[in-house]
Amino acid sequence: MGAMPLAGLRVLALETRRAKEMAELIRRQGGEPFAAPSMRETPLELSRELLEAIDRLIRGEIGLAIFMTGVGVRHLNDALEAARPGKLVEALRRVRVAARGPKALAALRKLGVEVHAVAPEPHTWREVLEALEDPLPPRVAVQEYGRPNPEFYEALRRRGAEVIPLRVYRWELPADTGPLRRAVSGLMGGGFDAVLFTSPNQVVNLFRMAGEEPGAEALRQALAQTVVASIGPSTTEMLESYGITPDLEPARPKMGYLVKEVAERAPALAAEKAKAGRRS
Repeated sequence: MGAMPLAGLRVLALETRRAKEMAELIRRQGGEPFAAPSMRETPLELSRELLEAIDRLIRGEIGLAIFMTGVGVRHLNDALEAARPGKLVEALRRVRVAARGPKALAALRKLGVEVHAVAPEPHTWREVLEALEDPLPPRVAVQEYGRPNPEFYEALRRRGAEVIPLRVYRWELPADTGPLRRAVSGLMGGGFDAVLFTSPNQVVNLFRMAGEEPGAEALRQALAQTVVASIGPSTTEMLESYGITPDLEPARPKMGYLVKEVAERAPALAAEKAKAGRRS
């Protein structure tokens, strides 16, 4: 058997839902994975604000509904089944519906909802904007994906739409923060050669676990000495907002592509960083 590309490199993976699959992909490439699930979806209680927004949708006051995640579609439908049974699907069949990507598309289709626009890869809010035809209706509902997106909302407003957020769930730290704490300690101690980010919220929670300064600065310095891989533009933007420039981003925003590109490029990048560290 030939040499494996990662050749024993220690790779930190922050994936939550598909942590085992990610670890296995790294292992197949010869890497030594450390899985540290970094997020937990927490459904929000059915707030008055959310119910009011849904009632506006039911009354036909909202002309476009944008869904950013499949889990958001499911949480919203489940939450409304007691308060407004069947009304969400009924309302969505009467308005324009857009999906950010394949997961939201699949969840909507499972409910029997026709989707009029789907954002292409890499499935960021910018692609959602490009997929929407003008003129936009006066009011647009947006299912948030864990946190508000002020840039997206402002872009919709510039195109003449009032934005009605649908706050369905938020991202929290995982129930068991032990692995994430060990990940932060490992990074600061030089225990990883590469780290793989597959969601912007992983960046937020990693720094949240590091704590306030000087912990955050120590984490930034540690990441500068580690090969940082980002799955796509949204995650890259979040990393850059924390002062981290990723070393690589795959051609397609998919987990398999990410691991493959890390396997191809991380050994050389890690060697360069180690050499630079010895010089400094």
